[in-house]
Amino acid sequence: MTLNKSQKMVSMIGLMSRRGGVRATELMERFELDSRSLRRYIADLKDLDVPLVDDGRGDDRVIDLDPRWKRTGVQLSLTEVLSLHFGRTLFNFLDGTSFASDIDGAIERLEPAISRAHADLARHLDTKFVAVTEHAKDYRGELSEFIDEAVSALVYNNPLDAQYRKMGGVHTTYRLHPYTLAVFRQGLYLFALDVDAGQVKTFALERFNAMVRRRGERFEYPTGWSPRAYIAHAFGIISGPPEEVVLAFGERESGYIRERTWHPTQTFRTLPDGRLELRLNVAVTVELETWIRGFGAECEVLGPPALVDRIASSLRAAADRYGKR
Repeated sequence: MTLNKSQKMVSMIGLMSRRGGVRATELMERFELDSRSLRRYIADLKDLDVPLVDDGRGDDRVIDLDPRWKRTGVQLSLTEVLSLHFGRTLFNFLDGTSFASDIDGAIERLEPAISRAHADLARHLDTKFVAVTEHAKDYRGELSEFIDEAVSALVYNNPLDAQYRKMGGVHTTYRLHPYTLAVFRQGLYLFALDVDAGQVKTFALERFNAMVRRRGERFEYPTGWSPRAYIAHAFGIISGPPEEVVLAFGERESGYIRERTWHPTQTFRTLPDGRLELRLNVAVTVELETWIRGFGAECEVLGPPALVDRIASSLRAAADRYGKR
């Protein structure tokens, strides 16, 4: 975002108001100024009776506000600065959307609460802490507008008229009551009541082709609604009735499986043949089946029978395809 001179001066005052002030080099870098331009900005602020304290020489000098002038009452600790930075990186997949711009704006307003000593350290956080992104979805363009509509509908309890593309490519029109916006694996999902079906469903935001918020209408948010309870049996984000799923893993994968919590209901035991048994009380969905197939021959489904048949059929089809080469 390009700032005009007035906006830059306001932002500069905010940075100068933090404890310890701000280095001239940081102001020059942040606002793309040379030494001469920075001197003009400082002179203009002094002409406006802003009580600046210019301490030191050259570009490394510190510019501060007179301590008698009003400062922010908030100060962030170093761990809070680290948490703020790392938390923002988790939303990198939303870059280019107004949602991400709002996050950046909120963080920018908090910057005056970061002391100069901590700010100097924070300038290098991108090389010390990184959130490695998964296969992120792209929410720029029209999808950014859908995010705005969905968020506004959530806040004001407005119904949504939406057109949605299902996995098979079929387009369906819905009247929705949005309950929760969820973040899962670099993607946004809407938990919403399908009014016509009378059922809460999970919608991937990027599959909406159209979305219009009914601004003049409001729905009653259900008492006791809990998104955690809604996905309690999900193996990820898609809800459904739970079934007992029993899997057996070979030695090569057993250590990896033991190291993680795949579902709150999981239990382990060692089978007589030395394999690791994993039991889950979980919804049998496309997420679970895709995960199982990813282990190939290292994972055997022992139950339920319908899941055994589907996985076996899928792996046989894959083996047949490669057998023709």
